[in-house]
Amino acid sequence: MAQDHSTAFVRTQEIPPAPPPPGETGAVHWIKTNLISSVPNAIATAVGIYVVYWLLSGLIPWIVNGTWVTNNIRECREVLAGSGGGCFSVLTERYAQMLFGFEYPSEFYWRPSLAFALLFFAVPPALFPMYLPRWMLIATGLYPFVAFWLIWGGTILTPIGALAGVMVGYYAFTKLDKYGFAAALGGGVVGAWVVWQAFGMIAGGMPGFIALEAVESRNMGGFMLNMILGVVCVSLSIPLGIVLALGRQSSMPLIKIVCVVFIEFVRGVPLITLLFVANVVLAYFFPPDSNIDLILRVIIMITMFSAAYIAEVIRGGLAALPTGQYEAADSLGLNYAQAMRLIILPQALKISIPGIVNVAVGLFKDTTLVSVISMFDLVGMIRGPILSSTDWAGVYWETWAFACILFFVVCFGISKYSQWLEGQLRTDRH
Repeated sequence: MAQDHSTAFVRTQEIPPAPPPPGETGAVHWIKTNLISSVPNAIATAVGIYVVYWLLSGLIPWIVNGTWVTNNIRECREVLAGSGGGCFSVLTERYAQMLFGFEYPSEFYWRPSLAFALLFFAVPPALFPMYLPRWMLIATGLYPFVAFWLIWGGTILTPIGALAGVMVGYYAFTKLDKYGFAAALGGGVVGAWVVWQAFGMIAGGMPGFIALEAVESRNMGGFMLNMILGVVCVSLSIPLGIVLALGRQSSMPLIKIVCVVFIEFVRGVPLITLLFVANVVLAYFFPPDSNIDLILRVIIMITMFSAAYIAEVIRGGLAALPTGQYEAADSLGLNYAQAMRLIILPQALKISIPGIVNVAVGLFKDTTLVSVISMFDLVGMIRGPILSSTDWAGVYWETWAFACILFFVVCFGISKYSQWLEGQLRTDRH
C-alpha cells in the first residue's frame, strides 16, 4: 500500500539569520556605495581627494614648522628661513589683546575670564531644560547682572537695582495680564523703570559699597567685545522680535502700523548705516545730561536690526499654524496672552528655530562691523594695533586664521545645538 506524502513539513524552530554577503558590509561596501557608485561619483571623489591632499600638503608643514617663541616678525623670518612655517609667535605675544583689547587693564583680566566661565553654568539650564531641574534657571536669570558687574565693575548696587527692576516689572506684568497684553507690558516697563531709578539714587550715594574698580566701555575690546555684543543682542532681539511679530498681526491699526513701519524700515537699511547712526546721531535722542556710552548705543542698534529679521521669521511660523489652533485656544476660554503663551507661540517658535538660528549666527558674525566705527573688537584689533605695529606688520594668515577659528567654534556650536533641539522637539518621532 502506498504511503501518503501529502502532509507538508512544518519547521518548529526559526532558521538562524545568515550573515550578509561580504560585499554588502564593511568599508568596501561603504566605499562602493558612497564614493564610486558611478563614473561621475568616482571622478568627483578623485577630485575631492586631490583638493584635500593639496590643502593638507601646504597646511600641515605650515603648522608643524611654525614658531611660537619669537618676539617680532624679523626674528620669525630668521628662524623660519626656508622652512615654510607660520609665524605663530604673534598669537603668543598678542593673544591677550585679541581676547580683551589693548586698553582693558591686564590686572583685571580675571574678571571677564570669570564671567565667561560662569556662562557655562548659566546657559545649560536654559538650553537643556529637559535634563536639568527648573530651579537651576535661577543661575540663568542672575548671570546677566553678575557678568555686567564683573566686566564693568562699580558698586554691586547697580546690578542689584537692575535685577530688582526686572523682578518688579515681571510682577506687574503678571498682575496686569488680565487687562490685556499692552497694559501688562506698559505696567511692567514703568515698574521696572521706577525701581531702577530708585536704586540708581541709592547707588549714587553709596559708591564704595562692595565695589570693583570701574572699567569704562571704551576700554572694552577684542573677542570679549564680540561676545558681549553677540550674547546681549541675541538675548534681547528674540523677545523683541516676538513682540514685533505679534504686533504686526495685531487687530489694532495703530500697533500694526508702527510694527510694520519699524520692521520694513530697519530691514531696508544696512547694518553699517545703523552703526554710524549709533556712533553719531543716536546720542541726540537722549536727554542732554545723559551719558549713554557707545557700547549701549551699538547694542540698541544691533538689537533693533536683528529683532526686525527675527520678527519676520516668527511671523512665518505664526502663519504656518492652522486656524484650528487659534480656534482651540478660544474654545478653552483663554485670553490673548494666555493663548499665545501656552498654545500658539510654542508651536510657532518650534517652526521658526532654523530661521532664528540663521539670524543669530549672522548677527554674531556681523558684530565685527563695529570695527568701522573705531571699536577695537577682534577684527579691529588685528587690523589696527597688531598689523600696524612695526613688530608684526605683514603677519596676516596667522592672525586671521585665529579669528576664523574663534568665530567658527561659536557659530558651529550654535548650529549643532539648533539641530539637536529640532530633533528633540519633533513630535513625529517613533
